[in-house]
Amino acid sequence: MTIKPPLDRSRAFRLAGALVGLTVVLGACRHTGDVAMAESAPDDYRHRHPIAIEETNRSVVIFVGQARGGLSAAQRADVIGLGQVWLREGTGAITADVPVDTPNARAAADAFREIQGTLAAAGVPPRGVVARHYKPNDPRTMATIRLNYPKIAAVAGPCGLWPEDIGPSIKNKGYFENRQYYNFGCAYQRNMAAMVDNPADLVQPRSETPAYTSRRNIAFDKYRKGTTTATTYPESDRAKLSDTGK
Repeated sequence: MTIKPPLDRSRAFRLAGALVGLTVVLGACRHTGDVAMAESAPDDYRHRHPIAIEETNRSVVIFVGQARGGLSAAQRADVIGLGQVWLREGTGAITADVPVDTPNARAAADAFREIQGTLAAAGVPPRGVVARHYKPNDPRTMATIRLNYPKIAAVAGPCGLWPEDIGPSIKNKGYFENRQYYNFGCAYQRNMAAMVDNPADLVQPRSETPAYTSRRNIAFDKYRKGTTTATTYPESDRAKLSDTGK
C-alpha cells in the first residue's frame, strides 16, 4: 500500500491563487473585448451605424385552403401589388414556391394558375415567374404559396448592442466626456433605411426631370405683368378658426 505525502501548505495556497487568477482573466475576456469595440467605434453615429445597400428578398404568402381553388379578393390585390412593385424594383424573377403531395395541392395548383394570370395582367412577362415545388417537412403546417423576388434595399444595424455601461462609472470614460454611447443613433439609421423609397437616393442624386412648362409659363407671364407669382388657395380660409366669442 502506497501512502502519498501530504501536500505542502504553501504550495496549496499558490495553486489556489493561480486558479483564482485564471478565473478572473477568463471572466474579463468578454468585457475587455467589448470595451475595445466601444473605444474604437467612430464618434459620428452615421459612421458607427452606416446604412448599407444590399440585395434582399420581398415575399408575399398566399394561404390556400383544401376545398377552395383560386384567390380571394384580398389575395388578388396582394398579387397585383406585388407585380406592379416588381416592375419598378425587382432585380430578378419572381419565384413561386407551390406545395405538392399535400391535402391542398390541387387547390394550390388552381391558385397558382390564377396567380400567373394576375401577374401577367399587371405587366409581368411569362419568363418573369419561375415555379418551384416543395413539400412541407411538418404535415401539421398549412402549405402555402410563397412569392418572392430579389430587390435592392437599404439596411442598417444590428441595434441593441451595449458594449459598455452607460451610467456614471470610473470605467466609463465616455460618460465624463459627454460622448455618445455605442447604440446611440442606431434606431434612427435603421428607421431611415426602412423608410427610403429608392435606396439609390442615399448614394447619388436622381437625374433632373423636364420642367412643368405650362405652370412655368403662367408664372413668367405674371412676372412680366408685375403681378404676384404666388399661388392663391381660396379653400384655405375654410380651415381658419371662427372669430365667435372673441
